[in-house]
Amino acid sequence: MSQRFPLRVKAVLVDLDGTLADTIPDLAVATNMMLRELGRAELDEALIRTFVGKGIPRLIGRALTGALDGLAPDRTLYQSAVSIFERCYAEVNGTHTTLYPGVSEGLQTLRAAQLPLACVTNKAGRFTLPLLEHLGVAHYFSEVIAGDTLPQKKPDPAPLLYACRRFGIAPREMLMIGDSMNDAQAARAAGCPVFCVTYGYNEGRDVRELDVDAIVPSLLEATRLIQKA
Repeated sequence: MSQRFPLRVKAVLVDLDGTLADTIPDLAVATNMMLRELGRAELDEALIRTFVGKGIPRLIGRALTGALDGLAPDRTLYQSAVSIFERCYAEVNGTHTTLYPGVSEGLQTLRAAQLPLACVTNKAGRFTLPLLEHLGVAHYFSEVIAGDTLPQKKPDPAPLLYACRRFGIAPREMLMIGDSMNDAQAARAAGCPVFCVTYGYNEGRDVRELDVDAIVPSLLEATRLIQKA
């Protein structure tokens, strides 16, 4: 999609992991706590970083097999791993996570422009809401659409279309800002414009390969390309 800038929109959606905050340190700690409890070897954080992007269930399957396309070989093992991971992640959620540079300033700028904001993530609500509060950014979002808000997750367009309905606007009037193919594919399927940040967790792939309307180095820089419609 070819866009003219500034892009005029009525609301903005922002992804969480890899866009607002670097959550890998917490996810890596919880993953290795799980693996130790299962009697398995720990993984390097750099490898775990490439496993993030399709939600916690996929992260667990990848961690158990050590492969990006890995699926848990045994259902009983997988269910046990999920239970252990969720307990471990709840213990460390927010402990090592930090906001990326430009995020606080970007959110403040969007708030000043009176653009409604929603956080749309594949992370379960029981982890998402406490993390946003811990990071001090929960108050910016009038909507939080977590991975268990709907039956579908990104890259399915359903969470984005749900946000459109909540805001009472058309998809073309809502910008998605993310860091991965999940965000790009969901936005394109929904009919929303989409920006991607240059950092984040695109499963080890360069975001410049994605079909997006702009690549931005920070959330603050993204605000310079948009205007309230």
